[in-house]
Amino acid sequence: MKASSVSFPAAVTMALVGMGWGIMMAMTHDHSTMPAHAHLNLLGWVSLFLFGVFYRLHPALDGSGLALAQVWIWIVATIVLTIGVAMIYRGNMMGDPIAAIASIVAFLDMVLFGWIVLQGERAGARQPSAAPAE
Repeated sequence: MKASSVSFPAAVTMALVGMGWGIMMAMTHDHSTMPAHAHLNLLGWVSLFLFGVFYRLHPALDGSGLALAQVWIWIVATIVLTIGVAMIYRGNMMGDPIAAIASIVAFLDMVLFGWIVLQGERAGARQPSAAPAE
């Protein structure tokens, strides 16, 4: 399974959930969980889609187990972080350690993604470029 094949549908799912959440907030005039909604949209929809684009543009990385693990870790961290932030803004302070741990996991996963990007760029720089046919 490819990282982009997981990343794209997960991104769209999170976008739809985030949009539904936004519509619900508008209908009820209760915007108390807006920060959690924003986290879901940015980490879920935007970041996952960008991961998918990167991996699709780098096929050798797209098929790697490390890239797939990076995407799955991000998905889980995003869901847990969103729940934790929603709990906090609903007045449940038990969400604080949940959000804190998920934030650290997401940060470390972004470090992993950065490492994957740099390794991919270095590997690409070492590969000979194709010469045009004459």
